[in-house]
Amino acid sequence: MSEPTATLLISCPDQKGLVATFANFIYSNGGNIIHADQHTDFEAGLFLTRIEWQLKDFQLSRDMIAPAFAAIAKPMQAVWQIHFSDTIPRLAIWVTKQEHCLLDLLWRWQGKELHADIPILMSNHNDLQSVAEQFGLDFCHIPINKNNKIQQEARQLEVLRNYRIDLVVLAKYMQILTPEFISQFPKVINIHHSFLPAFAGAKPYHRAYERGVKIIGATAHYVTADLDEGPIIEQDVVRVSHRDTVADLIRKGKDLERVVLARAVRLHLQNRVLVYGNRTVVFA
Repeated sequence: MSEPTATLLISCPDQKGLVATFANFIYSNGGNIIHADQHTDFEAGLFLTRIEWQLKDFQLSRDMIAPAFAAIAKPMQAVWQIHFSDTIPRLAIWVTKQEHCLLDLLWRWQGKELHADIPILMSNHNDLQSVAEQFGLDFCHIPINKNNKIQQEARQLEVLRNYRIDLVVLAKYMQILTPEFISQFPKVINIHHSFLPAFAGAKPYHRAYERGVKIIGATAHYVTADLDEGPIIEQDVVRVSHRDTVADLIRKGKDLERVVLARAVRLHLQNRVLVYGNRTVVFA
């Protein structure tokens, strides 16, 4: 869309008249809805929706939309966010030594598939500094071990603040973030090389091979204090057989990791993911 749009992501207790109420807010202010999707989680008693409309001819200025909608949302006990399509999020990609997910994201970004600015690449090793230079990114090397983790995470947070980062993407960053870090910067997406919840933690391909699985997968999820248990955004699988070695599983898994992480980042940037509890609704 060449014209800017606004998007509301809303979750609230299910009740009558919600669709009409939200649509009328936009209609009564001169807005034209171009996308609307919804889901009701009957067990949780929650209604979840994504509504996108054109800002052209909308009668409320951008800074007035949130307070105006808040007056409607409060009696409904709604949790909500508003996003504008011409606001460009700023991403920081974190890596260790593996480059396959990093390169895939940067190629897609260079090809205008990802609506974002990526000003910095951060790593606990120097191995991928040349990739940052190739794509014109700043490179920040912050080595981390178990003895300096708290101090180094403070440095990482400072870098994120200085670069005004909105989202961190862990593209095979082989360090566990502390709960303290996540509490201060919760917008983090990770790629895990298994079909979670199976084989969480380290060396999932080795454990999958030992178990003799017939499919392997990859999972992109938001990071929480519980290792590999955050809300899942995207997953995919590929078949394997008894003829495949661990190396074959790793090779096939890397292909999945690239695609799954890219899909998850794109969905997040398009404001299509709504988190509630430890689950997500993805309005794809």
